[in-house]
Order: sequence, then structure tokens, then C-alpha cells
Amino acid sequence: MGPARLVIFVKAPRAGEVKTRLAQAIGPEAACAAYRQLVELLLKNLATLPDLELRFTPDDALAEIQPWLREGWRARPQGGGDLGERLKRACAEHLADGCERLVIIGSDCPEVTVRDIEAAWAQLHATDIVLGPATDGGYWLIGLRAPQPALFDGIHWSTDTVLAETLARAKEANLKVALLRELSDVDTAEDWERFEHPLPSSEEGREMG
Repeated sequence: MGPARLVIFVKAPRAGEVKTRLAQAIGPEAACAAYRQLVELLLKNLATLPDLELRFTPDDALAEIQPWLREGWRARPQGGGDLGERLKRACAEHLADGCERLVIIGSDCPEVTVRDIEAAWAQLHATDIVLGPATDGGYWLIGLRAPQPALFDGIHWSTDTVLAETLARAKEANLKVALLRELSDVDTAEDWERFEHPLPSSEEGREMG
């Protein structure tokens, strides 16, 4: 893999283990089908990228992840621990393996495009951290050019303070941060409804940094 890399965190598409908040409204089987649809749309958007790794959980899910792989892509288990520990591990491994500009995204935001990833890589020529703000208070992308374990330790994951906490950690470490456009994750029944029936809008996504 080259000096600029993309890692996508994915889950095995197992009913009852993915999209649990959405499953409360539409049931676990339908939520699992929704997750498959979201992942496949995201991967279609990013299909032209050559250096891409699907980082999957649980660690025994390789057979379920392989159908999503395209030529030149690879898959690797996330390993144990909370999300922060798994993100920290992925960063350490890639940045110790010749990667100079690492971008990591989740699989909950089907609007991400090659242009977003390339924008993050470009920002990392001149900044320490790149973040893609999510409308729920988290982030849909993080990019780094050096290990920054403090960004992942003690964060209150899956809350509306994730982005703010991360920005505070970056400020404490005197890191230069760039923000990409704000996007929406698809986690709840309301999110899914908006995804299936998008409202027409002339407003473009917010660009910063």
C-alpha cells in the first residue's frame, strides 16, 4: 500500500449486531439489510481508490467481508478493545508501515466520495489532523500523519460530544486541525427515512479548512 491510505471500519453484516438503534424501529433483519445497502453504496462510491483496507469486526468475520473486497483492496481484523483502542491500533500499524497520510472512515455515512478522501489526503500535507464533522456530534472521518493516541483515549464514543472532545484533545496537544464538510450518519429510523427519501436541497455541504 502507498503513502496515502484509506481504512474503512466495517462490521460483519449479522442481524442483531449491526444498526441496533435502527433495528428497534424496523427489526434486526431489516436493519441488517439496511447496513448491507449502506456499505455497498459507500464502497461503490470509493471503488476507484486502489489503496483501501476494510478493517472488520468481529475478528472471525473475514468470510463475510470478502465479498466486499475489490481488486487491490485488503481486509484485516480490528482486534479487541473499545472503538478508541481499535482506531489507535489501526493508526499505529499503518503509520509504522510506510503510510504518511492515513484516513479512516466508518461505514455509516454513504455520502462519502472519492473527492472527500482526496481532500483529506491533501489537507494532511499541511495539517496534523483532519476531521469530517457529523451532524450527530461525532465525526465521519479522521486523518493523521503521525500517531496521536491522546485523540482516542477516554473519548465518550457514540455520544454527541465525540467531535468536541477530539477537538479539545487536539488543542491541548497543539495540533493543527482541518475540518471537512459536515455529513450525516445513518443510525436511527429518522436517519434511514431521510436516506430513503431525501429532500431536494440547493445547499452544498459546508467546507472548512
